[in-house]
Amino acid sequence: VQLQASGGGVVRTGGSLRLSCAASGRIFDIASVSWYRLAPEQEREFVAMIRHVHSITDYADSVKGRFTISRDNAKNTVFLQMNSLGPEDTAIYYCMATVQSMSQGPYRDYWGRGTQVTVSS
Repeated sequence: VQLQASGGGVVRTGGSLRLSCAASGRIFDIASVSWYRLAPEQEREFVAMIRHVHSITDYADSVKGRFTISRDNAKNTVFLQMNSLGPEDTAIYYCMATVQSMSQGPYRDYWGRGTQVTVSS
């Protein structure tokens, strides 16, 4: 299973970006997909998650009301719409998917390589 994150870039404060996380490979079911971010000299931070069941979502308090996570099941792709960006959102954004590769098989976590988001003031 491979995860390809894309959509990062440089944006001014108040701007928007839309990240994508595309999963490929041997996939039977994707239980959930999450976004995390890692800023310089900080610990990895949970950003948002979307579950397969009922597309239940969860967000870090720091992004609630600004970020929206969604999914396109047909394309095994998850999106993170980020609005009202500020310098505090500057980080490398990683997606992580919990994937079952075969029926009745175990679920495993897979990570993408990350995409850089830089917000200038």
